Amino acid sequence: MSTAKPSSPSVSARMSRQASRDTKPEVAVRKLLHASGYRYRINERVPGMSRRTIDIAFTRAKVAVMIDGCFWHGCPVHATQPKSNAEWWRVKLERNMARDRETNEHLIREGWTVLRFWEHEAPQDVAARITAIVNPRGNP
Repeated sequence: MSTAKPSSPSVSARMSRQASRDTKPEVAVRKLLHASGYRYRINERVPGMSRRTIDIAFTRAKVAVMIDGCFWHGCPVHATQPKSNAEWWRVKLERNMARDRETNEHLIREGWTVLRFWEHEAPQDVAARITAIVNPRGNP
């Protein structure tokens, strides 16, 4: 584990203000799902894991939806590596991706279907893919 720290107090403060829930992509997908008659829980705790949440949870169907930010979760298309304080950022972002894999594996072991989407994906496409899994017959 690296002992590096954020490059400055202003960077640390900016990071702490970064939205981790109710992001624009999450809200856009939730609105589409709700308008289609689907009901779900938001920011639901991952069963058996502390400090982990599911962005959109269909608890009866055991479907966990995560909408990941491209920077924070290592999007293969849009991820960037900061040049300032590069080692600290590399370790931080790798830990985020490892935590995502660990959460996926845990939920799958518990019988959940895990759906992960990137923030840049069109909300309509995301909602359609979710509904196809939650209710393949097309009824909310």
